[in-house]
Amino acid sequence: MAITKTIRPGLIQMRVTNLEESVAFYRDVLGLDVVGKTSDGRVMFKTFDEFDHHSVVLRAAPESGFDYVAFKVTDAETLEELKAATEAFGYPVDIASDEQPGYGKRYGFTLCTGHRIELYAEVDMAENIPMLLNPDPWIDPPRGMKAQRFDHLLLYGPNIGEAVRYFTEVLGMFYPEYCNTPDGKPFAYWLTGGNKAHDIAFVEYEKPNTIHHHAFYLEDWNAIGHAADLIGKHRVKRDVGPTRHAITRGQTIYFFEPSGNRIETYAGGYAAYPDNPKRQWTVDEIGRGLFYYEGELIPSFLEVVT
Repeated sequence: MAITKTIRPGLIQMRVTNLEESVAFYRDVLGLDVVGKTSDGRVMFKTFDEFDHHSVVLRAAPESGFDYVAFKVTDAETLEELKAATEAFGYPVDIASDEQPGYGKRYGFTLCTGHRIELYAEVDMAENIPMLLNPDPWIDPPRGMKAQRFDHLLLYGPNIGEAVRYFTEVLGMFYPEYCNTPDGKPFAYWLTGGNKAHDIAFVEYEKPNTIHHHAFYLEDWNAIGHAADLIGKHRVKRDVGPTRHAITRGQTIYFFEPSGNRIETYAGGYAAYPDNPKRQWTVDEIGRGLFYYEGELIPSFLEVVT
């Protein structure tokens, strides 16, 4: 039995090959706020609508890609219970040692897919947070694409069936939608810890520890169009969209930041509840599920990862 269902992705750290250009992109095009730098030069960001100290970190590295994602749990007691449950599941757990200003203790482990996952319960509020008393929609007008929050991520790796089992059995998440191969093996799963259509997704892939994209939530379909305008204005390398998913029912556009990591801006999506029936996709219809308007799979979408 799962210990808790109160869990959400709160922090992601990405590797970038050109830190200066990527910082400018996250700040000026996506519209994130630069919170500051760690002592070793990593750059921290938050969106205008987030309360936590920061949610995104960029680290300069020879190759772009993914370092880890950290999930926020209810409280310190739950954190300790989840540590024990994770070890009982079979994953050795360590205490994260890298600096994340404002964050309390973080436990980390390596998932069967090769990705590092972390859990934490405590984080300071940011200096600039949304209003709490008689609040306006925002304090200062949002910039760029007006990203509201770090929303979700899609990871590629082997043996995602075990990863799904960990997230459901230990972390208490559930999957509103899934796709299996014709012989019944897991191919793609979308999981959530709340009422969002998804917080994290997995696709079966032979190479471990790869990421397809991380996503930021926008207000509505008009905001997706505004993001497309900025992609054109700034000559950003676009991948797919603007379009709509049948899977999760979200509106979307995908593009690449200067270091080659794929980013999605996402709006809409249905409300998910654990007692709802699960939506199933067959492999032959997965293209229409991903790109409802186009009605077919775009090969580069599944092949390009970092």
